[in-house]
Amino acid sequence: MNALRGHRIGPVSFDLCPGECAAVMGASGAGKTLLLRLLADLDPGEGRVALGGVDRDSVGPSNWRRRVMFVPAVSGWWAPTAGEHFTDGTRAQAAVLCRELRLPGDIMDRPVGRLSTGEKQRLALIRALVEQPEILLLDEPTSGLDPEAALAVEARLAAVREGGTGILFVTHDIGQAWRMAGRVYQLKGGGLQPA
Repeated sequence: MNALRGHRIGPVSFDLCPGECAAVMGASGAGKTLLLRLLADLDPGEGRVALGGVDRDSVGPSNWRRRVMFVPAVSGWWAPTAGEHFTDGTRAQAAVLCRELRLPGDIMDRPVGRLSTGEKQRLALIRALVEQPEILLLDEPTSGLDPEAALAVEARLAAVREGGTGILFVTHDIGQAWRMAGRVYQLKGGGLQPA
């Protein structure tokens, strides 16, 4: 990224290599979520964002978001059951990930309205993982989870990173930031500083 700028953000400049994990921390309201949304091309901003040398603007928004996937802290759901959010081609892989992330065996058949915050959070992550993006942008991926489930998510993300996916995540947990990330940034005054 080069001189990315948006409302309350920037300019910021950094690189994220394939298989690298970086964390962003900062006070509430500092713009951490906004930074992720700018990178995913969900909010207007200025500057250059590229993946593998290809500019975001030359790819188109929907193709970019398949390659650079944002998983918000609170996910959106549009179908009545969890399973309806997965295609026939991704359902088997999703079932494996559900077991790995400590979700009940019948989770795909449950109404979304009856799922806990933590269940929705893990399912949203699974929804992104089955699409195999090149970059994952995660907004507090374990904030609603118990310690066992949080460790399962961290282990899965470590495996994803080892497979070559770059991860940029927001967290308020300094321990998690240093466990998972090779670099930790503080977002302060609209700029990123090494922590």
